[in-house]
Amino acid sequence: MMEKTQKQKMLAGEPYQADDPELQRAARRACRLAKQYGDLYHEDFEAAQRLLTDLLGAVGAGVHLKPPLFVDYGSSITIGAGTFINYNLTALDVAAITIGADVQIGPNVQLLTPTHPVEPGPRRAKWEAAKPIVIEDNVWLGGGAIVLAGVTIGANSVVGAGAVVTKNVPANVVVAGNPARVIRRIDA
Repeated sequence: MMEKTQKQKMLAGEPYQADDPELQRAARRACRLAKQYGDLYHEDFEAAQRLLTDLLGAVGAGVHLKPPLFVDYGSSITIGAGTFINYNLTALDVAAITIGADVQIGPNVQLLTPTHPVEPGPRRAKWEAAKPIVIEDNVWLGGGAIVLAGVTIGANSVVGAGAVVTKNVPANVVVAGNPARVIRRIDA
């Protein structure tokens, strides 16, 4: 049986070495495409949208994403139809990032799937792992919100500006704070 590549380990959520040459090439490609997307956005929106579909895993109809965009690989990100993403999204897609339909994402939001060992030795050796993030349909992430690895945000929920989401958020609630906590329910 063949040993898994670092990319296969990464996508499986297993510990992997982040400085692997194949992963570094993929990250540089994503950086280049994200920059090209930003350059094209104001000049030729349709060409920019085509480039976005090359960069990301899947992009639904009517998605509007304002640059700049920062990703690790891009290929592990899917965005549902009708979603609007404001300036300066950082989506570190070491694991899958699934953004549902009709989601609203404010400026300077961070979606962070990587995890790192607490112990200094493995960290120094560049070991990482990751857990997926899921943003369900019709969620609103306020400006500057941070969503950490392994979190699912339930449909119709609102994450307040500047919140740090460390655990799953149920559907139909408003969360705020650091760490984010439910501050009220929303009538469906």
